[in-house]
Amino acid sequence: MSDMPRKAVSRTARLAALPLSFAGRATIGLGKRLGGRPADVVAAELQQQTAEQLFSTLGRLKGGAMKFGQAMSVFESALPEEVAGPYRAALTKLQDSAPAMPVKTVHTVLTEQLGPDWRENFREFEDTPAAAASIGQVHRAVWHDGRAVAVKIQYPGAGDALLSDLSQLARLAKVLGPLIPGMDIKPLIAELRERVSEELDYELEAKAQAAHAEEFAADADIAVPGVVSQTGTVLVTEWMDGTPLSQVIAGGSQAERDRAGQLLSRFLFAGPSRTGLLHADPHPGNFRLLKTDGPVESWRLGVLDFGTVDRLPGGLPAPIGVSLRLALAGDAGAVYRMLRQEGFVRPTITLDPDAVLDYLRPIIEPTRVEEFTFSREWMRSQAARIADPRSPAYELGKQLNLPPSYLLIHRVTLSTIGVLCQLGATVRLHEELTEWLPGFAKG
Repeated sequence: MSDMPRKAVSRTARLAALPLSFAGRATIGLGKRLGGRPADVVAAELQQQTAEQLFSTLGRLKGGAMKFGQAMSVFESALPEEVAGPYRAALTKLQDSAPAMPVKTVHTVLTEQLGPDWRENFREFEDTPAAAASIGQVHRAVWHDGRAVAVKIQYPGAGDALLSDLSQLARLAKVLGPLIPGMDIKPLIAELRERVSEELDYELEAKAQAAHAEEFAADADIAVPGVVSQTGTVLVTEWMDGTPLSQVIAGGSQAERDRAGQLLSRFLFAGPSRTGLLHADPHPGNFRLLKTDGPVESWRLGVLDFGTVDRLPGGLPAPIGVSLRLALAGDAGAVYRMLRQEGFVRPTITLDPDAVLDYLRPIIEPTRVEEFTFSREWMRSQAARIADPRSPAYELGKQLNLPPSYLLIHRVTLSTIGVLCQLGATVRLHEELTEWLPGFAKG
């Protein structure tokens, strides 16, 4: 058996073992409770053990399982605290870490893609990776013209690994679903599968990054590294230092959190408006806070990894801004008609427009006020309201539909809100919507 099939079998075996382990722990937990141990103590122990195994398994995989873990990590703030505690550290590790390729493999890929004299492209090349992710790893180097660069190298067999892991995870959706209350795991996994071919195409990524780098080249708030070279499965871009958003979340000052949150919100809405592209992988590992000796207001947000984008030539769809403006004005009938027109309410379903507006009001509260402080507590309250079967919002939410054309926009927006809640940032969101979201401002 070759190395690749053997590794694929090993990955599948580790993933397949997860539901059996979960079930086994539940049985053991029941036995402990019957033996007189407090239920809350047993539950906490099980949660800790489950978190450690689940994310240890995901963390060892370079394919779709880790991609899934990264996508889920931004929703950590929606988990109840008693559940979030054990998962938080393991989830955030997935945002910018993965097992490294052997040096020999790295050199082989570079030889295949850049030629036997590949070292002539660089003054220096560090064999130890500076970062690793789901389909590739990044090495720091110095380009032949003296520029510090990031060399992104795709794992051999990354495509097969992604598809294999995601297929296996799709079969485990029922087991993984309870990790995020109110979230349907299956569409997330299906969407990740559909995006595999795009993310593996470094030529597409280079074009998307180059478009952003050109647009934001002179921007005072957003910075995107330029593309230096791209060949096959090797992408070379300018190096970007800075403080990863994961570090700001873990221990940043409130000023750092607020600045990062404001700029993240700005990029979410300004990006599509200015480039026609939506950066669709908004986990904290893809952002840097670029500090200077000047005031916090002069710090910029560095944006990395354009492997997944949504192409929106006209920017974000105007119906989003129009319906949001109408909802803030309390025009339930107009909001309902627009939601039906866009496919959020199926033709075969009739809902009470006032009930729909009541469902939306808490969610859109951050857009109503001049500034809003995002928090884990707020995120949890929204998740609990929508996921609690006893809540009117739960029944109404089940009847709403998410049109395919809005699927990625919805996930990116929700993911960004998740990061804002992890940051605990106070953000002037209304200001960004007025500036960048089509249809939000009258006129």
